[in-house]
Amino acid sequence: MKILVCISHVPDTTSKINFSENNTVFDKTGVQFVINPNDEFGLTRAIWFKEKNNAIVHVINVGLSDTESTLRKALAIGADKAIRINHNPKDGHSVAKYISNYISNNSYDLIIAGRESIDYNGGMVPGMISAFTEINFIDKCIDLNISENSVLASREIDGGVEKISTSLPLIIGSQKGLVEENDLKIPNMRGIMMARKKELLVLDPGQYTDTLETDSFEKPEPKGEVTLVSPNEVEKLIELLNNEAKAI
Repeated sequence: MKILVCISHVPDTTSKINFSENNTVFDKTGVQFVINPNDEFGLTRAIWFKEKNNAIVHVINVGLSDTESTLRKALAIGADKAIRINHNPKDGHSVAKYISNYISNNSYDLIIAGRESIDYNGGMVPGMISAFTEINFIDKCIDLNISENSVLASREIDGGVEKISTSLPLIIGSQKGLVEENDLKIPNMRGIMMARKKELLVLDPGQYTDTLETDSFEKPEPKGEVTLVSPNEVEKLIELLNNEAKAI
């Protein structure tokens, strides 16, 4: 079984975010980047298939050379090969298009992409890859079992869980639940050393043209002051909700 895991290079949520050039460019100075958490859940599950079923695991990213440190971490976790499509993506559509073009020329049994990235939270890429490649798609996947060509999966839906049976090839949108946080793998020294020897293939993006341009960024408004009310002051709480918050 061949598995392709899509990897987003995203800012750590603890990083302080700033913009430059009149708020039109995201300033990466001093920002720590990590594997997108939803992608890492999917990568961990892919490595599980590698260990249990001798699967081959590749990772792919659409980005510039600064994303290679994140791809190397994925290799250190256990992926066999990394592919970087050399382009600075402006939106999820271009990411999905480039990855789909690669898949069209390189067949995989299972394609895993995080249900959404934690930077723009678009939630579009795995579904768009499915549309471009005409491969079946399961979003918000929280359980996945594969036996030969048969697939049993579960996904989150409003108010419950839906169980699905299908077949390969398949695209899933991964998230927490597919594995848990304590299942995530931390690269050890052996994995880091082996990652240096693994192939990291850089591909030209081709002639596709981005259709989106960013006008500007802006930060959320600062949070207002908080009024604390003790548990035994119910009447005061009601008064504040009624007169100040206008919530009741």
